[in-house]
Amino acid sequence: MTNKESQTVEYKQNWRNDCLKAVSAFANSRGGVLYIGLDDHGKSFGLKNVKKLLEDIPNTIRNKLGIIPSVELNRKSSKDIIKITVVPSSVPISYNGKYYLRSGSTVQELQGKELADFLIRKTGIEWDDAFEDSGNWDFLEESTIEDFKRFAVDRIPSIVREKDFATILKKLNLFENQHLKRAAIMLFGREVQRSYSHACVKIGRFLSDTDIQTTDIVKGNLFQQLETTLEILRTKYLQSNIKFEGIHRRDILEYPYEALREAIINALIHRDYRSFSQIQIRVYPDKLIIMNAGSLPPEVPVESLKTEHLSRPRNKLLAETFYYAGFIEAWGRGTLKIVEKCVEQRLPEPDFKEENGVMTVTFYKDKWTEKKLKKLGLNERQIKAVMYVKENVRITNSEYQGLFEVSKRTATNDLDELVQKGLFEKTGTRGRGTFYEIKKGNNWANGAKKGQ
Repeated sequence: MTNKESQTVEYKQNWRNDCLKAVSAFANSRGGVLYIGLDDHGKSFGLKNVKKLLEDIPNTIRNKLGIIPSVELNRKSSKDIIKITVVPSSVPISYNGKYYLRSGSTVQELQGKELADFLIRKTGIEWDDAFEDSGNWDFLEESTIEDFKRFAVDRIPSIVREKDFATILKKLNLFENQHLKRAAIMLFGREVQRSYSHACVKIGRFLSDTDIQTTDIVKGNLFQQLETTLEILRTKYLQSNIKFEGIHRRDILEYPYEALREAIINALIHRDYRSFSQIQIRVYPDKLIIMNAGSLPPEVPVESLKTEHLSRPRNKLLAETFYYAGFIEAWGRGTLKIVEKCVEQRLPEPDFKEENGVMTVTFYKDKWTEKKLKKLGLNERQIKAVMYVKENVRITNSEYQGLFEVSKRTATNDLDELVQKGLFEKTGTRGRGTFYEIKKGNNWANGAKKGQ
């Protein structure tokens, strides 16, 4: 027996009806144990009329709360105490019409929005599926609904002919019994932050974890947040490299645009909107981090996100509407697409992390830039050879000689040094069948695909 009160343990010197608050709080939380006959420090005082208490306590709990906990006699320091073990309840438990939760070693009464969200969770209704009592048609942005109609034409062909917005929202399960659901406001709202001030995206440029240069706050409905966030990242926070394919110029963002888009969509639709934290995008000199509140479901461990896995959207209505709009190809494929796009652009695979109820995706820049290769002591030919192999998968000794107009001996010496430094590995048979590739394990080696 622990000597300290905690999230799952509480002490009371005597039984009184006020103890029912603690019992209901345990039932509404993760369960717990209430000891009767101990002071706040766990010191035993002993109980009188123990036999009567063992009869009265379970009857009172059953009659007042509608649950039947385990009530048993224990002893501590040769004195009688009563141990009441409460298991979590699948339905909300009230005491005198009020609801309580356990927070640390305290019992907290739920009120207002917290109470509403608690009851929704306990009744199995998802956050986005609940009705928004303060919402009405004046809250909706008609232009966003019109945009959605164009987006969704491939998956809902008849939608372009539908003029009545109420019918559209009913078909999307966003409008029922003359009430808008929260998902309708989040997806198509005109001033979403009037109802949900925390439902926005915060972008910052960081030189270090404590040195912030620039900050932007992105508001609006979810479709607007997605478009605006990507535009601000592209024009203000990220650089583009210019590449020519024949006569056509391509601007390639330093992180794959499609991967960023997919990660931002995931953050928007899988976020736990009961949390008051904003989605954060932190841009560092060598990495970019996207963070949103919301744990993964138990059946989808974070390790599975880089392989085929089940999809369990936290906000099903948000996810379904994004799917109909063509913004999601298939549930469960988003994280795989993020990895694929980074690898295609010769970047390290991103990291997915879940900690303290926060989901984080970290993108990394290319480790082997020309500046960093110079620090390894490579000459100009070798640096250009590394960049060549990053684009063309491999290089032969003959190709090296032709590219840099050097002798076979010089080419061999340069390439052997790249092997010794751990950048290249030599593959194939002797002579013309020999070529050099990025050594497996280097952070962009997996990006080089045969035939590219």
